[in-house]
Amino acid sequence: MPRTPDDDDAAVLGDLVPASPYGPVEEALGEPIVPTETRLLRRLLGERTLALDSTPRARLLGWLWPLAVTALAAIVRLWDLGRPHVLVFDETYYVKEAYSLLVRGYEAGWGDDPNPRFEAGDVSMLGISPEYVVHPPVGKWMIALGIQLGGGVTSSAAWRLGPAVAGIIAVLLVARIARRMFASTALGTTAGLLLAVDGEAIVHSRIGLLDSFLMFFALAAFGALVIDREQARRRLARRAAAVLDSGADLGWGPRLGWRWWRLAAGVLLGLCIGTKWSGLYFLAVFGLLSVLWDATARRAVGVRPWHVSALVRDAIPAGIAMVALAFATYLGSWFSWFRTSGGYMRHWAEQNPDQGVTWLPTALRSLWKYHTDMWYFHNHLVTPHSYAAAPLGWIVQWRPTSYFYPSSISGLTGDAAQQACGASSCSQAITSLGNPLLWWSAAAAVLVALAYLVLNRDWRAGAVLSGIAAGWLPWFAYSHRTIFTFYSIAFTPWVVLTLTYVLGLVVGPREGQDPVRRRHAIAWVGAFVALIVVVSAFFYPIWTAWVVPYSFWHMHMWLPSWI
Repeated sequence: MPRTPDDDDAAVLGDLVPASPYGPVEEALGEPIVPTETRLLRRLLGERTLALDSTPRARLLGWLWPLAVTALAAIVRLWDLGRPHVLVFDETYYVKEAYSLLVRGYEAGWGDDPNPRFEAGDVSMLGISPEYVVHPPVGKWMIALGIQLGGGVTSSAAWRLGPAVAGIIAVLLVARIARRMFASTALGTTAGLLLAVDGEAIVHSRIGLLDSFLMFFALAAFGALVIDREQARRRLARRAAAVLDSGADLGWGPRLGWRWWRLAAGVLLGLCIGTKWSGLYFLAVFGLLSVLWDATARRAVGVRPWHVSALVRDAIPAGIAMVALAFATYLGSWFSWFRTSGGYMRHWAEQNPDQGVTWLPTALRSLWKYHTDMWYFHNHLVTPHSYAAAPLGWIVQWRPTSYFYPSSISGLTGDAAQQACGASSCSQAITSLGNPLLWWSAAAAVLVALAYLVLNRDWRAGAVLSGIAAGWLPWFAYSHRTIFTFYSIAFTPWVVLTLTYVLGLVVGPREGQDPVRRRHAIAWVGAFVALIVVVSAFFYPIWTAWVVPYSFWHMHMWLPSWI
């Protein structure tokens, strides 16, 4: 089986057998001895990673190309962001709750049929009685910030500004993360481009739901851990080299001190959980992934026993720090609920002094009871829905969610249809459908990455699959409740990273490869990516509520399950 694009020992977990820090052949031939730290760095990170930012030009291009695809992402997400000027799908909950947070500090009720008046800019029907909500407040505060900065509640573009900005920054994050993981500006730019044009990513950047923020914070935390991995390995190489050069035994290996990027990941994962509770799975998977990276690094430099060292030196401190920070951040995200007196169940403990967890302080006891009610709701939500979808089909977008298909446009015929779309009948749709070519190819790429993880123990394969494992697999345990394909936006960046990883395998490393074969591979990969972009351009109108002829809309319904 061919090796990864880096084609070095650091790319493969199975090649981490400790070696002498000095080369016996070099010593025998009298050649210059490579310093211990340099040799350990090569073993821990690989030549390509060490050379990635070796010149000013490489560093400049490493930003310019990702920024270019981020600019494309901004165009397709921000253009006519206010279309349609109605509350779409669950915007009816989250946008109004976000505005209520702004003016009340908690989610208050709106009375009967408030949407038409809200869409017209009339918010006078907002009451003071608390409303029962089942998601934490972080994502709604992000929507509220967009409303505040984007011109107020009268602008539907302002409702969606927060998700749009998160979606745009996510493209830059993916491009930079992929560049660092694959040690290639070209592959990083490719990953950013794929996320920039994917339908799931575009739709959720143009609608005021919570899931784009769940994705954003999980992705940012993953990026922080990728940086932490490299910095920790550089620190380990430096400190281990000092011990080896002194002639001392490594023992359990050096302590690595404060890991600021890992601490940042803990905060970001707290914000992720504070958006939706499914962020807990990202905390569990990413925490385990980070500790495994530490364990293999200690094994690589010759620490014995490396598994005990990794547990004591890394796993326990990391678990305490990340979990504690995530919990503190999550608890802090409820600041407005604590600060105000009108939030839902805010005074439950005072009204029920002998119930609940009585040893907790009053406010926390009320919050705990509120959380138990939320947990019951999430586990018993079985309301039938025509677009409910089992998780097995999410990876191939088998049953995408139709967010918007209004009868006021889609039911037009005759002269009215001619005026609206120039045809005998019209359609206007927002369909949460990923680019079919991208997702179908990525589904196959997942199998390839699994093979490389099992057979080659490639850390990059494990990294790209980690987000899919955290964002997708847990939902198989909740198949009994009402769930939707649009939840897959949470792991869309890792779908893109997995496909990019396999495209990198197709191209292969520059070193030791037939140049003609590599040029052909690059041409094929380039053509494939270009075709994905073309497919996205074709689907863009049904992702963004264009008014189009019914025949044009129907042309996009490639599978009966998409209708």
